[in-house]
Amino acid sequence: MEPIKTISTEDLKKKLEDGENLELIDVREDEEVAYGMVPGAKHIKMSDIPARIEELDKNKEYIFICRSGGRSMNVCHYLQQQGFKVINMKGGMLEWEGDVEVQG
Repeated sequence: MEPIKTISTEDLKKKLEDGENLELIDVREDEEVAYGMVPGAKHIKMSDIPARIEELDKNKEYIFICRSGGRSMNVCHYLQQQGFKVINMKGGMLEWEGDVEVQG
């Protein structure tokens, strides 16, 4: 199995600022995302990923986000084994310096 690709928070911020259309998924818990997510990210809790796997497209590449990069890395390993193209955002929201969107 090939190693999981990663992206730094700085590189992700630059891609978003450049207007790239990215598939971002935040796997944190509800109370964590209440404080804000990377703009454009979709929220699917880590525990819900297996049940919602049919919402994902194997032709797309997804960037996974959590608080520090640990849970999103676990999700990346799981989905890569299922044949998905995945990237983990290193450092998670603890290192994110860009804008955040607050839900609701």
